[in-house]
Amino acid sequence: MRRFTDRYGASPAHLAALLACVAPAAYAASFLLGDPALLRVLCWFVGAAVVHDLVLFPLYALADRLLTRLPVPLVNHVRVPLLGAGLTFLVFLPGIIRQGGETHLAATGLDQEPYLGRWLALVAAMFVLSGLLYAVRLLLRPRSRSRAAA
Repeated sequence: MRRFTDRYGASPAHLAALLACVAPAAYAASFLLGDPALLRVLCWFVGAAVVHDLVLFPLYALADRLLTRLPVPLVNHVRVPLLGAGLTFLVFLPGIIRQGGETHLAATGLDQEPYLGRWLALVAAMFVLSGLLYAVRLLLRPRSRSRAAA
């Protein structure tokens, strides 16, 4: 067992978990093998990885570093609403960008016009609530003795 761990760099359980994650992804990718859109999908996949790794990751790593240097760390007061905004954007993306309007109208009897406004209102509410919680944390934080003496 020690020899395997030395060569692989992790336990056999790690390898089993990795294979358990890769297997469904490989199965899903196998459906694209005969598809003419395979090259386009691969270009989007590689492009997304490159944009994330070379552009987005350095930007949010820098923002994270700056936010953790504040007296009361602001980082989670930004992360949580951003995560909520991103997840709700992904869930309601077709409605927000009004994709498939006829199908949506036929299925629900409603149009997609209010999706963008309601999503923006939800995001604003999440940031306002997070800002209020941050303000409460700032007001309730213990004062340092050096400030009290000055």
